[in-house]
Amino acid sequence: MPKLDVSMTDGTFLGWLVPDGQAVSEGEPLYTVGTDKVETEIPAPSQGVLRHGAVEVDGEYPVGTTLGVLEPEH
Repeated sequence: MPKLDVSMTDGTFLGWLVPDGQAVSEGEPLYTVGTDKVETEIPAPSQGVLRHGAVEVDGEYPVGTTLGVLEPEH
């Protein structure tokens, strides 16, 4: 879970925008998170193959929680 502002301690995972196992490019939106103020699409920090983590849609998670992993493309 990314930290979207200085006071954020947790956020709501709103869902994946890319299927598990799909290759993505750097900057491509991967998933959406929400706070009490805003919903934000989170971009890929690098290119790779997205692997979803064991997170539930509408689940609330602390900042720093791993939601998924980008594996290097082979």
